[in-house]
Amino acid sequence: MQKLAAALVALAIATPAAAQSPQPGEAAFRGLYKELVETNTTFSAGDCTLAAQRMAARLKTAGFPDSDLTVFIPPGRPKDGGLVAVYPGKDPKAKAVLLLAHIDVVEAKREDWTRDPFTLIEEGGYFYARGASDDKAQAAIFTDLLIRFRQEGFKGRRPIKLALTCGEEGGGHVNGAAWLVANKRDLIDAAFALNEGAGVNLDGSGKPVAHTVLAGEKSSTSYKLEVTNPGGHSSRPVPDNAIYHLARAIDRISAYSFPVMLNETTRSYFTQMARISSGETGAAMTAIVANPADAGAAAILRRDPSVNAMLGTTCVATQLQAGHAPNALPQRANATINCRIFPGVSGEEVRDALIKVIDNPAVSVSTAMVRPGVADAGPPLTPQVMDPIRQVSQSMWPGVPVIPFLLAAGTDGKALIAGGIPTYGVSGIAYEPDQGRIHGLNERIGVKSLLDAREFSYRLVQVYASQKD
Repeated sequence: MQKLAAALVALAIATPAAAQSPQPGEAAFRGLYKELVETNTTFSAGDCTLAAQRMAARLKTAGFPDSDLTVFIPPGRPKDGGLVAVYPGKDPKAKAVLLLAHIDVVEAKREDWTRDPFTLIEEGGYFYARGASDDKAQAAIFTDLLIRFRQEGFKGRRPIKLALTCGEEGGGHVNGAAWLVANKRDLIDAAFALNEGAGVNLDGSGKPVAHTVLAGEKSSTSYKLEVTNPGGHSSRPVPDNAIYHLARAIDRISAYSFPVMLNETTRSYFTQMARISSGETGAAMTAIVANPADAGAAAILRRDPSVNAMLGTTCVATQLQAGHAPNALPQRANATINCRIFPGVSGEEVRDALIKVIDNPAVSVSTAMVRPGVADAGPPLTPQVMDPIRQVSQSMWPGVPVIPFLLAAGTDGKALIAGGIPTYGVSGIAYEPDQGRIHGLNERIGVKSLLDAREFSYRLVQVYASQKD
């Protein structure tokens, strides 16, 4: 990156951190963001293809030729479409930077929300709407920055590609990212991709404490526990009861913790978080890095569900079903156990561990559902990727450390990684402890947070686009 990248970073450092009022092109960005958020893209009543077409129209108005815009629609799914846009670089042989964002959203019922979930409302320093944060904030930011680059005449060495896709939320849509990997891999080919899933963590007082980078995800597999029994009349109870067998099995799983596992990402996370975490939590993070078998340190860290999720594989009971009549002994009882599996661990290993923990041949354990994506070591934390993030982040949030972390949930990054494109979650979006109420009622994002993130991505992508391979 060398001279040009350094110059761009120097320019970023010399520029006051976002909070300019208004930012260049802010009014146009707000209009784009509003249009995208208010385009319903739920599975039940929405249309991702319409949202993709509207973003394509904005890019075309900004000067993008039709040859650089591809609205793709999976066969037989007219509302599950997406958009790939290409902004050429100076070097046609250079590998691109890919910007990935999903445009589908989870369901939202008007009767449950304080405000109409599909009308963007600005109130008290926040934008409220379904998708205001997840993930239409990032989709709008990425689309907007391509428009800004076109208007300003910016030309980096690398091409920049944008993929707006449907189906990340898993509600029934075709997964657009996976579809592109399987059917249009050349269209999205890139040196690496930027994705959702991370941001600036704020403490309870709104102070930035860490800027996280998603550098690995767990895989999700559900297992079915089942007990069958001849049953009988409830007036003649016997110890061999399907519900009792199942209840004891679930209780054993609830009391079991998988061994602590660390990889490059989580070692880095705990090492850096230990420096800014006070008291026994910080000490426990230091101890667990030195010795993953330290049971005392693990016990302290497991008190925090978010931290516990990064310590290794986790399994939890999520569904129960048993019996066929209130006056009959149960003939069948089953439960769903959802496991988030640490990178490098196979689903079969987890199944074997559950069987051993349950230790009851009356309880069968079978694989019920495997979410697409294989747990792996995650994308490499190379200087090419991490240095620009640190430099631009420091220019905007001085003194706030950039910390890679492992995501216990999942994003479309798995599909890209499986297709050979290293993918990193980095957004610059600042999140309060409630995480913007993502997937919940009254989803929101801070107005300043959104505008700061817009500026962060604008600066960061310029640096990446000017890099050497």
